[in-house]
This record gives sequence, structure tokens and C-alpha cells, in this order.
Amino acid sequence: MNNRRYDLDWLRVVAFGLLIFYHVGMYYVTWGWHVKSPYESDFLEPAMMLLNPWRLSLLFLISGVAVRFAADKAAAGYFAWARVKRLTVPFFFGAFVIVAPQTYFELLRAGAIEPGYWAFYKDYMDLDQRWEVFTPTYNHLWYVLYVLIYTLLILPVLPLVRRFRAGATLKNLLQTPLVLVVPALLFVLYRFSSDIAWPETHDIRGDWGAHIRYFSYFTVGVLIAKSDAFWAGIARQWKLSLGLVVAAGITLTITWANWTEMEVDGPLMQAARTLRIFYIWWVICALFGAAQQFLNRPSSALSYLTEAVFPYYILHQTVIIMIGVAVAPYLIGAVPEFLVVTIGTVAACVLLHEYVIRRIGFLRPLFGLKPKGASPVSEPLVVQT
Repeated sequence: MNNRRYDLDWLRVVAFGLLIFYHVGMYYVTWGWHVKSPYESDFLEPAMMLLNPWRLSLLFLISGVAVRFAADKAAAGYFAWARVKRLTVPFFFGAFVIVAPQTYFELLRAGAIEPGYWAFYKDYMDLDQRWEVFTPTYNHLWYVLYVLIYTLLILPVLPLVRRFRAGATLKNLLQTPLVLVVPALLFVLYRFSSDIAWPETHDIRGDWGAHIRYFSYFTVGVLIAKSDAFWAGIARQWKLSLGLVVAAGITLTITWANWTEMEVDGPLMQAARTLRIFYIWWVICALFGAAQQFLNRPSSALSYLTEAVFPYYILHQTVIIMIGVAVAPYLIGAVPEFLVVTIGTVAACVLLHEYVIRRIGFLRPLFGLKPKGASPVSEPLVVQT
């Protein structure tokens, strides 16, 4: 388990790609978001409800794997400082520059401010907290902040993790279908305790439910990163897991479609909530297994996307909102608008990264890239060996 895990690199790229399309969807669904399309509807919601449970859990788990591989190759102090530099710079740049237009259009649509970006920006930066939205804010960049904190928390215990050796009994159990059940039980416990006590907000100041859950996924990633037994077990069981994903997905979709007709907190509703947690773990296991079999090989596309995906992540939500706001007044129709927003977002991210960010030296660290001339394409959260 000391070779580069191209399969996990690919999964991370796919997960961030899905995140971009998920946020495009948020512009259209009936759920609350920063701004909304004039064609808001529930059409995309069934698909998004199947994606939503596992997309972030997968990212935090892969981030834990990445930290284990990277930290095992560097002194703890050096590694910690390198991560702080690589992640805090794009986080603060994103909060002060990239995210600000999102807040501007959100407040403008809500009627909380008058048109005029620069007047708004001075208020955005002065810390007087004039609006219900805390400013300056970080919106979708909360993930970067959480990963940095979890990395710093896990580093002191990594020496213990390195010394741990699974016994024969545990290794044998990991080869059985129990690998698809036992890890999920912890998150079932969270679902009916900490998740209820502290609903997820992405506000670092009191987001304890999310911290407990995502730090646990992150820790699981650290623990399984170099476990031959775990990855062998996933290779054995992933097809079963895929079958469970299909069955659970169908069951949950039908259940969610009839959610309002169910008894509040009754046995069926609680069973569905429990199934949703297992569904998350089964999706992760199915993806891990399929990626091991089909994606664990290098390619020029992967090398490029490994670097590009972090700038795409930083840019995408602002681009979605700016394109959506620009197109909305023309009322061109739901499908044409969706295509313009989606294609425009992808094109803007690709072009800005290729022709601006990666080519201009001082911009690279602002988007989480290594300085020009630094060795290998290895973005801060990717699996490194």
C-alpha cells in the first residue's frame, strides 16, 4: 500500500465534478440557496437526494486517506506547516475575493442592499455585520477549513495509527460482508444523537454534529489508507455493495416521494433514516471497489485534473451564480438556461485555470497550487506517495 492510489485520485476528481453539478442543481431546486433561477422546480430533486447523502462523506474519507499517505513521508511539523500554508491562503483569498460576489447577489435579490458592488464590498469587509449573512463569509469553502482543522487534529495520533497492526480475526472479518455493515453503525448512532442535537450549518463556530460526523469519516480514511485487509475486502464485496446501493436507492426514492404522508418520527420514517446511513457507506464501498478494478492506473488526463480540480472547486459556485444572474432576466427557458449555466460554468473554470491561474505565478498559491517550478502535480488534498 505504498504505491500511488490512482483510483482514489480519480474518485476525488469525480466527487468534485459531481459537486459542481450539484451546485448547478441547487440554483434550480426548491431548496434554499443563495440565489434561485426563475425556473425553480422540484424536477432535479430526486436525483440530487440520491447524490446528497454521500458526496461530502466520500470527500472527507478520501481526504483522510490522502493525509495518511502524505504525512507518512514528512516530519509532522513540516507537514502541518505545509498544509496550513497550502490551505489557508486559498481559503482567505476565496472568502475575501471569490465568495464576495455570491453574497452581493444574494443580498441584492433579497432586497437587503442597493445595486453597486464596490459600496457593498466596503461594507462586506468592515466586520460591522449589517446583514443576516455573516461577512466576510466563506460559503462553499467551509470544506477547506474543516479539512485543515481535521488534519491538525489527527497529526498527534498518527504515530499510534502507524504502530497499529490488525489481528488475524479483524483481517478475516474485513473479507466478509460485515465490512459493508459494521463501519456504518457508528454513523447510525450519530444520526440519532449528535445529528439531532446539532443540525449541520457549515458555520464552524457551532457545527458540532457535522464536525463529529465528518471528522469520523476523515479518521476512517486515515485508518484504512494502508490497510491491505480493508482494500482486499472491498475488492471482494464491492459488487454486493453495488447491488445494495441500487436496492436502497430505489427504496429511498419511493419513501422520499411519500415522506409527507408518513407518521412523523414513526417507525417507517426512522427506518428510512437508518437505511440512508447504510446507503452512504454502500455507495462509498461500491465506488472504492469499482475504482480499484477499473481506475487504478495513471493517465495524462488524471495528472492534469489532479491539479485543476482545486481551482475549479474554488471558482465554480461564484461562476454559477454570476452566469445564472446574468441569464435569468432573458427568460430563455428552463432547459436552455440550464445548459447555459452548466456549460458556461465548466468552460469558465477550465479556461480560467488553463490560461490564467496555472500560468501566472502569483495566482497559483491563491488557488491552492504549488509555485511554478515546484515538483510534481500534487494538489494539497490528493493522495500523495
